[in-house]
Amino acid sequence: MRLLLTTLNAKYIHSNLALRYLYESGRRAGLSADQLYVKEFTINNEAGYVYGEILRGQFDIVCFSCYIWNIRQICDLAADLKKTQPSLIILLGGPEVSYEADAFLQQNPWADGILRGEGETAFEKLCADLQSGLSVKGCLSGLPSLIWRDGDCIRDNEMGEVIEMAALPFPYENLPPAEDKVVYYEASRGCPYRCSYCLSSLEKTIRPLPLERTLSELSWFLDAGIRQVKFIDRTFNFDKQRAKSIWQYLIDHDNGTTNFHFEICAALLDDSCQKVIAGARKGLFQFEIGIQSCNAAALAAIDRVEDMARALKNIRSLVAMGNSHIHVDLIAGLPYEDYESFALSFDTVYELGADNLQLGFLKLLKGTKIREQAEEYGYLQRSYAPYQILASRWMSALDMDRLAEIEAVLELYHNKGGFSQTVQMMIAECFDGSAFGFYEKLAVFFYGQGFQHRSHKKEDLYRILLLFVEHTVSSDVIKERAGRLLMEDLEKTMNFDAVKKFYKKGWNLQWK
Repeated sequence: MRLLLTTLNAKYIHSNLALRYLYESGRRAGLSADQLYVKEFTINNEAGYVYGEILRGQFDIVCFSCYIWNIRQICDLAADLKKTQPSLIILLGGPEVSYEADAFLQQNPWADGILRGEGETAFEKLCADLQSGLSVKGCLSGLPSLIWRDGDCIRDNEMGEVIEMAALPFPYENLPPAEDKVVYYEASRGCPYRCSYCLSSLEKTIRPLPLERTLSELSWFLDAGIRQVKFIDRTFNFDKQRAKSIWQYLIDHDNGTTNFHFEICAALLDDSCQKVIAGARKGLFQFEIGIQSCNAAALAAIDRVEDMARALKNIRSLVAMGNSHIHVDLIAGLPYEDYESFALSFDTVYELGADNLQLGFLKLLKGTKIREQAEEYGYLQRSYAPYQILASRWMSALDMDRLAEIEAVLELYHNKGGFSQTVQMMIAECFDGSAFGFYEKLAVFFYGQGFQHRSHKKEDLYRILLLFVEHTVSSDVIKERAGRLLMEDLEKTMNFDAVKKFYKKGWNLQWK
């Protein structure tokens, strides 16, 4: 029996934590490295390449880890595999197939079964049963949390019990992480919040990994010199004392190389938490903070209860420390948030000075409460993953498209860095302090000139911004200042040779 665990990651640098848990669970059950395999691909790999790599393995069972970014390609790939290997058993798991699973099996006859929710315990049982010589049908019929195809019937096994975190294997025991990839890790499952757009809201408890074990495993990463460890805990600091203990341990055992990423709730950062964080070397930590909106009606509608004033105050404090990368999130398309309201949220959050501001768009994920409220809120969404909304009662399709254009120039001129002095001056001097006003006008210019039709080198983005200034600003004094600040920004961002080449070519776009 040869069994493959596989997926299509969004990028090469990403890795799949779920496959590693399943692999370790299978090894626990007695499967050897010659029976159980892991192969990770990306959505950018050519379809024929991935198909060939799996086909040549001559596997008996292939298990796919499914998410909103890979489900369409997995469906095409799995269908092709089934055509050429009719006896192949294809099982799926992951958030994208764990909900509305019966309908998925009805629509995709190549799929043999879906393992819903957490799969480690059930997968270990599957592997143990296979090792014992039980038939595949016998294995599937007794597998908790599985919905599966039995001839012309769809069988729905009972859901398994919630897994205790201490019972999980260390996911990197037999599969050490690759040096050139981000390492994902979880110290807890569940979330204290019930945001209606998030799948984590469906889990009613928070299950932490025992603290001593967490510290021991973090020590393993530190000793290995891993470049980045990204915690996938939905609210890492749900327990302030526990969070402080972990942060202090990482500070005390810092190897000078490894960076740790945490998703946190800013409102929970009291003075003692901030004091610990302030003691970290620059670059040791980075924090992702979901603000989503500053509109009280929108937050109430999505069941998000948070002290927004405290959260904003604490983010300012983190930014002022200057020793951690700060990433903040907004979501466009929430209930009761129209274009003008979103502009206010944008300005409030941008003013915090975070290193990265992600302008995301609401997605109606399977299983979430807000997906069930789509008609109530007048949502129009794409019919395929990731189910991003196109319009709502408060946002027209054109409004959403305008925000998509703003998101594109925000990514180029803020999140990728290199333009800070010029952009800050333009916002202050020409847009009355409104960052949204600046990026809105820049987006109109960028798309109006057709710059979206091709990719751009970094140096050309400086030329485009200068063109925007010349097109937008009437004051010669402001134009002169903008040109001077652009040169300073450029010289700070690009190396000496690149700057020399830039000035040799001049400020005019070469391809215009």
